[in-house]
Amino acid sequence: MSFFQMGLSDFFKNPSKKAFGAQILKWVSTKCCSFAECSKGNPLAEDHIAHQLKDGPFISGSESPESTLSITVVGASGDLAKKKIFPALFALFYEDWLPENFTVCGYARTKMTDEELREMISTTLTCRIDKSANCGDKMDQFLKRCFYHSGQYSSEKHFAELDKKLKEKEGGKLANRLFYLSIPPNIFVDAVRCASLRASSASGWTRIIVEKPFGRDSESSGELTKSLKKYLNEDQIFRIDHYLGKELVENLSVLRFSNLVFEPLWSRNYIRNVQFIFSEDFGTEGRGGYFDNYGIIRDIMQNHLLQILALFAMETPVSLDAEDIRNEKVKVLRSMKPLQLEDTIVGQYKGHNKGGKSYPAYTDDPTVPKGSITPTFAAAALFINNARWDGVPFLMKAGKALHTRRAEIRVQFRHVPGNLYKRTLGTDLDKATNELVLRVQPDEAIYLKINNKVPGLGMRLDRSNLNLLYKARYAREIPDAYERLLLDAIEGERRLFIRSDELDAAWALFTPFLKELEEKKIVPELYPYGSRGPVGAHYLAAKHNVRWGDLSGEEL
Repeated sequence: MSFFQMGLSDFFKNPSKKAFGAQILKWVSTKCCSFAECSKGNPLAEDHIAHQLKDGPFISGSESPESTLSITVVGASGDLAKKKIFPALFALFYEDWLPENFTVCGYARTKMTDEELREMISTTLTCRIDKSANCGDKMDQFLKRCFYHSGQYSSEKHFAELDKKLKEKEGGKLANRLFYLSIPPNIFVDAVRCASLRASSASGWTRIIVEKPFGRDSESSGELTKSLKKYLNEDQIFRIDHYLGKELVENLSVLRFSNLVFEPLWSRNYIRNVQFIFSEDFGTEGRGGYFDNYGIIRDIMQNHLLQILALFAMETPVSLDAEDIRNEKVKVLRSMKPLQLEDTIVGQYKGHNKGGKSYPAYTDDPTVPKGSITPTFAAAALFINNARWDGVPFLMKAGKALHTRRAEIRVQFRHVPGNLYKRTLGTDLDKATNELVLRVQPDEAIYLKINNKVPGLGMRLDRSNLNLLYKARYAREIPDAYERLLLDAIEGERRLFIRSDELDAAWALFTPFLKELEEKKIVPELYPYGSRGPVGAHYLAAKHNVRWGDLSGEEL
């Protein structure tokens, strides 16, 4: 095995090995006329080298010993920061993925000391299960690098004070700064303006992570993008959709493009339909005020599920470069037929008594306006008008207060033409169809449903699963999506972040439908809390000759 095939890319991503890695590169460069010569005839090595030379972590500004990284969590006192962002940063530190010189600064309106911030976030930090012995020491080291600054999100003066504090921590080194906006969307622009004008790095890069929602429709999204670009370049804006950082979503491209068995089947010739399913077994539970302003379609379908659809359906990109992948995703979105009212169903959960326990209706939430018709459930059929996917229904289903918690992609293949075992299978051929399932959460898994002969003298067929259950196959804990996305932002890897034209194309698909839904005041179909959703979802699937795969009861 050659030197470049021995995990060189992963090697250089570990900050603790960077100095040694730089020595290796220097040695290689003296022994070879060029990197191209060293890797000649090995496309894999050439691709790795080109990627590392272009934007590899060992030459980025944040990674050199003379530089420092300052991560500012704007909205540090909020739930997202406490439950996701700080734990993700600690996990990266724990696994030695952060550079040697870094500081974490919390910024919010709440009055708080450094010690109070550390006390607040220490309760949410956890250690990796395979290296828990030194957990306490690592936690102490991380907390010592955490600081706090109180200020208004719209105050340039307060951000200038933050800048002064960051400079003290940076100690005159080359400074790279990452801002994570964990704040409501109505104050995005004010915070970006202040951070850009008063707290940008004077010597290194400045990047800003923006959380969804990115507007409510095409117009508001366009206004937000225009306002952000007054102060930032597109390559400084990292629009985060944490679902793109999920392990199984990441594995989707690997499964398709690195396994010969799947890519030839990835088209209308063999695939009958594709389903993207998201369900939660709880309601809004006090978040109704926020949710009612957006609804399940804006909250889940227009971003999480549509992003996964674009990754699933895209053509093979020229390379794994971020722009090449995002170009292909945009092509998919622009090829799609705008969502039609007749191809959708909306629902809202109602109160329900089950097992002696009473479950509230959506409108029972005190933060939800009385008489609200905001959907808590939606199902839709979308179509891609290109040669690969013409006529294949892509079904989405998302809802709250359903019977189970899950997120998965289900690929149902066509029936076997002239099937010799048709009489044995019976009349319900849908149950006998091959199906590929990627379970994103919980209990990550990939499994393929096949037909198989039951052992014995007779001819009886059974439906079996060829499965990869992650917790059984891999001992390591799967990193949280926020860990992967934060690391990518630090390294300048934009592959899993949303570009502005991609966002425009996504909103173009949903905005006309959302406006029609709201103008006509379509009343959602009610479904009991804890059920499988409104009956209309089954009629929608049947209209397109599809049966929802998650209703079969044959799960792992």
